[in-house]
Amino acid sequence: MKKILSLVMNTALAAAVALPMFAQAPAASTPVVKPAAPTAQPKARKVVAAAPTAQEIADAQSKGLVWVNTNTKVYHASGAFYGKTAHGKFMTKEDAEKAGFKAAKEPTSKKSVTTAAKAAAPAAAKK
Repeated sequence: MKKILSLVMNTALAAAVALPMFAQAPAASTPVVKPAAPTAQPKARKVVAAAPTAQEIADAQSKGLVWVNTNTKVYHASGAFYGKTAHGKFMTKEDAEKAGFKAAKEPTSKKSVTTAAKAAAPAAAKK
Protein backbone atom coordinates (compact mmCIF):
# COMPACT_ATOMS: atom_id res chain seq x y z
CA MET A 1 0.00 0.00 0.00
CA LYS A 2 2.85 2.36 0.82
CA LYS A 3 4.40 1.78 -2.61
CA ILE A 4 1.17 2.69 -4.37
CA LEU A 5 0.69 5.79 -2.25
CA SER A 6 4.27 6.88 -2.91
CA LEU A 7 3.83 6.33 -6.67
CA VAL A 8 0.60 8.38 -6.71
CA MET A 9 2.21 11.21 -4.72
CA ASN A 10 5.27 11.34 -6.98
CA THR A 11 3.08 11.37 -10.09
CA ALA A 12 0.92 14.17 -8.68
CA LEU A 13 4.02 16.17 -7.76
CA ALA A 14 5.51 15.75 -11.24
CA ALA A 15 2.22 16.82 -12.83
CA ALA A 16 1.99 19.89 -10.57
CA VAL A 17 5.51 20.94 -11.54
CA ALA A 18 4.99 20.35 -15.27
CA LEU A 19 1.52 21.88 -15.49
CA PRO A 20 2.59 25.58 -15.47
CA MET A 21 4.95 24.91 -18.37
CA PHE A 22 2.13 23.54 -20.51
CA ALA A 23 -0.45 26.09 -19.41
CA GLN A 24 1.61 29.00 -20.79
CA ALA A 25 2.58 27.43 -24.09
CA PRO A 26 2.52 29.99 -26.93
CA ALA A 27 -0.16 29.84 -29.60
CA ALA A 28 0.73 28.01 -32.78
CA SER A 29 0.78 31.19 -34.86
CA THR A 30 3.16 32.99 -32.49
CA PRO A 31 6.78 32.36 -33.39
CA VAL A 32 8.94 31.16 -30.53
CA VAL A 33 11.90 33.42 -29.99
CA LYS A 34 14.72 31.84 -28.09
CA PRO A 35 16.78 34.22 -25.99
CA ALA A 36 20.33 34.66 -27.15
CA ALA A 37 22.97 32.84 -25.21
CA PRO A 38 24.50 35.09 -22.60
CA THR A 39 27.75 36.60 -23.80
CA ALA A 40 30.35 38.62 -22.04
CA GLN A 41 29.22 42.22 -21.92
CA PRO A 42 31.79 44.68 -23.19
CA LYS A 43 33.07 47.11 -20.59
CA ALA A 44 31.32 50.42 -20.61
CA ARG A 45 33.48 53.06 -22.20
CA LYS A 46 33.81 56.51 -20.79
CA VAL A 47 32.50 59.17 -23.06
CA VAL A 48 35.26 61.62 -23.77
CA ALA A 49 34.06 65.15 -24.27
CA ALA A 50 35.22 66.93 -27.37
CA ALA A 51 38.47 68.80 -26.93
CA PRO A 52 38.03 72.54 -26.49
CA THR A 53 38.59 74.70 -29.53
CA ALA A 54 41.35 77.28 -29.73
CA GLN A 55 38.72 80.00 -29.20
CA GLU A 56 37.38 78.30 -26.06
CA ILE A 57 40.92 77.93 -24.72
CA ALA A 58 41.67 81.61 -25.36
CA ASP A 59 38.38 82.67 -23.72
CA ALA A 60 39.01 80.54 -20.64
CA GLN A 61 42.57 81.80 -20.30
CA SER A 62 41.41 85.42 -20.59
CA LYS A 63 38.89 84.76 -17.78
CA GLY A 64 41.68 83.40 -15.57
CA LEU A 65 40.38 79.81 -15.56
CA VAL A 66 42.67 76.82 -15.15
CA TRP A 67 42.49 73.53 -17.05
CA VAL A 68 42.09 70.54 -14.73
CA ASN A 69 43.12 67.07 -15.85
CA THR A 70 40.42 64.90 -14.29
CA ASN A 71 42.53 61.73 -14.56
CA THR A 72 45.70 62.99 -12.89
CA LYS A 73 44.05 65.51 -10.52
CA VAL A 74 46.46 68.24 -11.69
CA TYR A 75 45.57 71.69 -12.98
CA HIS A 76 47.40 73.81 -15.55
CA ALA A 77 47.26 77.61 -15.45
CA SER A 78 49.19 77.87 -18.72
CA GLY A 79 51.69 75.93 -20.78
CA ALA A 80 51.65 73.14 -23.32
CA PHE A 81 48.96 71.09 -21.56
CA TYR A 82 46.49 73.95 -20.99
CA GLY A 83 43.26 72.73 -22.62
CA LYS A 84 45.07 69.87 -24.36
CA THR A 85 44.72 66.78 -22.15
CA ALA A 86 42.18 64.15 -23.16
CA HIS A 87 40.21 64.29 -19.90
CA GLY A 88 39.67 67.70 -18.42
CA LYS A 89 37.63 70.82 -17.95
CA PHE A 90 37.98 74.51 -17.16
CA MET A 91 37.32 75.89 -13.68
CA THR A 92 38.58 78.58 -11.35
CA LYS A 93 41.82 77.98 -9.48
CA GLU A 94 39.97 78.17 -6.15
CA ASP A 95 37.39 75.59 -7.23
CA ALA A 96 40.15 73.31 -8.52
CA GLU A 97 41.99 73.45 -5.21
CA LYS A 98 38.77 72.87 -3.24
CA ALA A 99 38.12 69.79 -5.41
CA GLY A 100 41.56 68.42 -4.53
CA PHE A 101 43.47 69.28 -7.71
CA LYS A 102 47.16 70.22 -7.37
CA ALA A 103 49.12 72.71 -9.47
CA ALA A 104 51.17 71.12 -12.23
CA LYS A 105 54.91 71.42 -12.04
CA GLU A 106 56.19 72.99 -15.22
CA PRO A 107 58.77 70.79 -16.92
CA THR A 108 62.33 72.08 -16.93
CA SER A 109 64.87 71.02 -19.49
CA LYS A 110 68.22 69.59 -18.45
CA LYS A 111 69.96 72.40 -20.29
CA SER A 112 68.27 75.10 -18.22
CA VAL A 113 69.04 73.23 -14.99
CA THR A 114 72.72 72.79 -15.80
CA THR A 115 72.99 76.39 -16.97
CA ALA A 116 71.46 77.58 -13.70
CA ALA A 117 73.79 75.31 -11.70
CA LYS A 118 76.85 76.63 -13.54
CA ALA A 119 75.77 80.21 -12.94
CA ALA A 120 75.25 79.52 -9.23
CA ALA A 121 78.61 77.72 -8.82
CA PRO A 122 80.87 80.78 -9.38
CA ALA A 123 78.68 82.85 -7.11
CA ALA A 124 78.99 80.25 -4.35
CA ALA A 125 82.76 79.97 -4.87
CA LYS A 126 83.21 83.72 -4.34
CA LYS A 127 81.66 83.56 -0.87
